[in-house]
Amino acid sequence: MWRKTRRAVAHLSVFGFILSLLLFLNRPQSNKPFAWTTIRYKSHASTALEARGICPGLVRTSKPALVVSRVAADGDLTWLNALADLYHLYLYTADVPPDTKSKLLQVPANRGHEAMGYLTFLIDNYENIPKSGVVFVHGSWLAWHNDEPSYDNAALLVMLNVPAALAPWGYHNLRCDLECQHTSLMSILQPWDARVASDNALSGALAVLFGGDDSTETSGQLQLGRTEVLRSQCEEFAALRHWLLDGIVHGSSHKNAAPPDDAVAGRILSYIWHILFLKEPNRIVWWTSGV
Repeated sequence: MWRKTRRAVAHLSVFGFILSLLLFLNRPQSNKPFAWTTIRYKSHASTALEARGICPGLVRTSKPALVVSRVAADGDLTWLNALADLYHLYLYTADVPPDTKSKLLQVPANRGHEAMGYLTFLIDNYENIPKSGVVFVHGSWLAWHNDEPSYDNAALLVMLNVPAALAPWGYHNLRCDLECQHTSLMSILQPWDARVASDNALSGALAVLFGGDDSTETSGQLQLGRTEVLRSQCEEFAALRHWLLDGIVHGSSHKNAAPPDDAVAGRILSYIWHILFLKEPNRIVWWTSGV
């Protein structure tokens, strides 16, 4: 009888320990607010990157700019033809050989997924952001993250009412229902999963870039008004790009640089756009604004 009691107590103790550990690992994040308005990351790079991502005709356009950040594997570009009358198209293809004689539509490295094209556009065209705004999208035509019944990026962009979307806050996320989904425990159980790893690395990256910690939602495709872009200094966008690039510099001594895993680094960037550009509107309004 005594042995059975001791065995039961031991089992309950183990169960209690495991339960406590799970609750600790998945405890709620702090709701403490932070004044995140400025990128504070400081790169060790000694020189600024030369501007090679300039967009021709941007000064004269009256249409919203459509910045397509892509790689060659994204494939055929004919899906963009239907958008030429609605947007002024600018394509950044990250994995083509550099053209040292050109200063147009090039990125410094294939890094950070779509974020490198977005940041390069903002840095190299900072003074010429169109008054009608900018829409930033991936290079793939069909993708699961497109909020359109057939996942068609072209159809989504044809339907998009840019002035109405930008009117309330000057920012709009083209995907409204994807959040950080993975608990810290999942990063232990599935360390090979890039999405899990990036969700787990998010709080540390935010602390490096802004200071403090908080949670956020992902937004890999978005649109911005000119005022919202100019609210941040160009140097902040440059610092954010250096954060990405410092993570792949061989022998870099910067411990706070972006994770070297490109999938993780790129996904972290997709979580912070609204922190840079948005004044915290009620999230429910995304679905009721008619855009």
